[in-house]
Amino acid sequence: MGRFEGEFAARAEELVGLYPERRSAVLPLCHLAQEQDGWLTPEAIRHIAELVGQTPAEVQGAASFYDMLHLEPVGRYVVGICTNIACLLRDGDRLLEAAEELLGVGVGGTTPDGLITLEEVECVAHCDKAPAVQVNYRYFGPVTPTSFEELVGQLRRGELDGEVPPHGVLSRVRRAAPPPIPLDEIDAERARQDAERAERARQAESGS
Repeated sequence: MGRFEGEFAARAEELVGLYPERRSAVLPLCHLAQEQDGWLTPEAIRHIAELVGQTPAEVQGAASFYDMLHLEPVGRYVVGICTNIACLLRDGDRLLEAAEELLGVGVGGTTPDGLITLEEVECVAHCDKAPAVQVNYRYFGPVTPTSFEELVGQLRRGELDGEVPPHGVLSRVRRAAPPPIPLDEIDAERARQDAERAERARQAESGS
């Protein structure tokens, strides 16, 4: 898909309108694109660039900084197993090995049915429940190889769909909240800034 369509297109317009500078909407738009397609497709990156007045390289550069934004296809559920110190001391490394064996994929791999992508993650601030597992940024713990197998079974049966959102996104772009500034004031401020930039460019050209 890539380009925003239907309700996603309408929401994209709303998001861009929330900011005096269009480029400030880059990350919310990336989350929205990932909600629509499951990952940031090249076409989505180009479309976002068009909406915010940046180059695709700039959008991709911003997105690549955040591990919750995926530039390659991932499963419906992104399962991350923490192996940082607290979880490591509680056999997090063994849990990861058990997960690889159960799912039949290594770290970074996706199950053949496209349902689950396995990741090894750093501390998820769930140390009191080590070893911890995150599924689309919802946290579970302590998890044993046995309870992990049960968790995977619940995911496959769709029993956690009400608790775990799809696509590995912890996104806030769906929050229903009024913009802090009326949209007409945002448009006026944007026009003023555009005019100032144009005037500076004109002066620079005339002085050169």
